[in-house]
Amino acid sequence: KDNITPAGRSSDSVFLRRIYIDLVGVVPSYEQTIAFLKDSDPQKRAKLIDKLLAEPRYTTQQAHFWDLVLFGRHPQNIDATRKRDGFTKWLAGQFAKNEPYDRIVKNLLTAEQEGSELFYVQYRNAPEEAATTVSRVFLGTQLQCARCHDHPFEAWTQKDFFGMTGFFVRLVVIEAGNKKYRIAEKSTGDVLFAGSVKETKPGMKGDPVKPKFLGGLELKEPAVPKGFKEPDFKPNANPPKPAFSRKDKLVEWITAKENPYFARAVANRVWSQFMGRGFVHPVDDLGSEKKEPSHPALLKAIAAGIVAHQFDLKWLIREIVNSESYQLADNGPVKEAMPPMYERARVRPLSVEELMPSLRVATSYDPAWMKNTGDYSDYFMRYFGEPNDGQGHFQGGLAEHLFLNNAPMIRQFAQPRKGNLGDTLMTMKGTWEEKVDRLFLSVLSRTPSAAERERFVKHLSSDAKMTPVLVEEAIWVLISCSEFRFNR
Repeated sequence: KDNITPAGRSSDSVFLRRIYIDLVGVVPSYEQTIAFLKDSDPQKRAKLIDKLLAEPRYTTQQAHFWDLVLFGRHPQNIDATRKRDGFTKWLAGQFAKNEPYDRIVKNLLTAEQEGSELFYVQYRNAPEEAATTVSRVFLGTQLQCARCHDHPFEAWTQKDFFGMTGFFVRLVVIEAGNKKYRIAEKSTGDVLFAGSVKETKPGMKGDPVKPKFLGGLELKEPAVPKGFKEPDFKPNANPPKPAFSRKDKLVEWITAKENPYFARAVANRVWSQFMGRGFVHPVDDLGSEKKEPSHPALLKAIAAGIVAHQFDLKWLIREIVNSESYQLADNGPVKEAMPPMYERARVRPLSVEELMPSLRVATSYDPAWMKNTGDYSDYFMRYFGEPNDGQGHFQGGLAEHLFLNNAPMIRQFAQPRKGNLGDTLMTMKGTWEEKVDRLFLSVLSRTPSAAERERFVKHLSSDAKMTPVLVEEAIWVLISCSEFRFNR
């Protein structure tokens, strides 16, 4: 309809690098690259996808992705960072079992499994923030504007916001020893609403607001028995169950197949995860039905499909990455990193979780070598932890550029050591042309162009006495170039 001509199908080398980074969070090794490029099976892409989806690294990659969705880099409560690894481990366990998405969300929001409780810990004594995040992440709806006044562009009112907050106001974080927590729930307590911020005066307490499902009815709950007294929530003890759980009712409503927001929100998010942008963008702002998706029929079909497949995320991911759209080339006249009509593949920077293992794989770097030097994870997190602005726009900056070009912890990956890429290039038999091919296939998952091959051969063969230094410089140039930094 818009007279858009999509890019052609991506080359095998481009697809190979893209699918490895997206599914398992690391570039392919030299051996994996050679095997795939030499494979003549017309079904080799689909077979590789199935293989990667079955790898343990797939579960880790998904855990890292959802950890950032749920926490970001900087949780607002410092307690939530103490056991962050425990939360990521819990998430990885959910994906390892291929738990359906609705069950993952149920397990997360009921917070009864070890590790899952960290989600609520970041919102200790902040039920408004919990309501905002749950609505945004799992329902694709931005409610924060309605916290202070009725939403100016959507139908949401302050009563809607505080109605959602009412589901979280009774939650209590209990210390359970050894940096562990449990989530308790009181049987009493309501959110107080005093009207618009402009109308609020000092000393106004407001009126209690009952829990209300977003866009739906108020929660019906039994009255608390007369004379009821809240039990003490003692540290290091299992908290008693509430007389009536608002939390459980909310979870039941959120994850219901009939929920008009839930399936649509995850369909939009997972599509965005692999295609660069959602049908509605930003991905967390589907809003009402008035907000027109770029491809409404496709969003509707994916949402219906994931419900029909019992919220199987692996099924949805397999469908997306096997599609012609995902496997398009990443070149063409459109300059946007995330083309709104998906006429070519997106271009994105590697996350810090992807960059560090990719450096090790590309250079055959043995992690044991870091025992005497440290793993430098703090440095990498500082310079590569937040490569975009939250909407996918690259925000590398000068500090990242200087780090890549000057930091000794980057150069160490290029320095020849026994068994690594530098050592292989120096000791393998063959011409310098063959060695340059090995270099490019190891680092960039492709062979060099004729001009690149000629230039690198000239550099590497310029001085036999300086071969170790010349090899180090050649590797360093490739691992610090933009092509390695991005998924192309």
